[in-house]
Amino acid sequence: MMKRIFSGVFAVIILGLAYLLFWPVPIQPVSWEAPTNKGYVEQFSPNMDLSGLKTLAIGDHHGPEDVDGRLEDGILYIYTSSQGGDIIKINPKNNTHTIFANTGGDPLGLQFDGNNNLIVADANRGLLSIDTHGTVTLLTNQTDTGSPILFADELDIAADGKIYFSDASTKFGAKASGSTLVGSLLELMEHGKTGRILVYNPTDKTTKIIADNMSFPNGIGMCPDDECLLVAETGTYSIKRIWLLGSKAGQIETILGNLPGFPDNLNRGQDGRYWIGLTSPRSEALDKLSNKPFIRKIVQRLPASMRPKAINYGFVFAIDMDGHVIAQYQDPSGAYPLTTGATELGDGWLYISSLAATELGRKSLQHEKF
Repeated sequence: MMKRIFSGVFAVIILGLAYLLFWPVPIQPVSWEAPTNKGYVEQFSPNMDLSGLKTLAIGDHHGPEDVDGRLEDGILYIYTSSQGGDIIKINPKNNTHTIFANTGGDPLGLQFDGNNNLIVADANRGLLSIDTHGTVTLLTNQTDTGSPILFADELDIAADGKIYFSDASTKFGAKASGSTLVGSLLELMEHGKTGRILVYNPTDKTTKIIADNMSFPNGIGMCPDDECLLVAETGTYSIKRIWLLGSKAGQIETILGNLPGFPDNLNRGQDGRYWIGLTSPRSEALDKLSNKPFIRKIVQRLPASMRPKAINYGFVFAIDMDGHVIAQYQDPSGAYPLTTGATELGDGWLYISSLAATELGRKSLQHEKF
């Protein structure tokens, strides 16, 4: 009897080991060296300046990922995306909202162009345009070479109307992965640097690659005179600057590295500021396994509850175009979860976006000195 029990336990152990060592997983991890995490020190010393946020209702929706505003009849209406595909229009005067449009996908980044069309980076569908009546038009879902856009993430619009946007992963598409969160975790766990920056020209309807070989490029902000653009590269905990014009055209520089968390959206603010959200603190386990691709593959075979995951910790900060930190607001309690970014619209408020919140947060800037 004991012999049969022992044999059964042994067989289960062998099967478990075989599963952990050989079961197919979608990632092929690449070795890299994560920078030593300094944590929340020096220019990122902890504070509570993001706690106690005011909020605007978004109904039964969740995940107000990005924000922009448009002046209508003397009121600055706030527009935000949501996980269900709806674009929500908010009247901040009386805290009411309506559904402006539905993209039929998963809208992430959004910004109004010069013709009052809302341009949307939709993770499932590509780059979209929504007119003032809520009609959705597909601008592009592939490059000029025929390469499909699988994870349109964030965008900014240059003065000449060209739309620069990130395709965060060309391997783990958001739709095929089941969600933007799953796709992003697969790309970050693999660290294959399959992301890229694209530009869509509405004049000739071309879509070209500006930069590739990036580790989950995310938020984008144009530099003054459109001579360069800033990019939040989530997978390397850094902010990059890509030069578009002049003698440095084509060069990519790291202007701020070794961030204490995963940078997400990057939005232009007032007076030369760029606002960035850290969605979650860095994962100690993920950093320690950065140069151990075989172990990362084993970790991927574990139940999702046992793998590294995002942690609620509110954090947004502002930099100038050279990467100098101007301001930073934190809430270690994470009461407003998974902060993707911050948007400054010139109305005295800083709108705080989120991957999971059920309301849109905002912080007063009336007494802030930058």
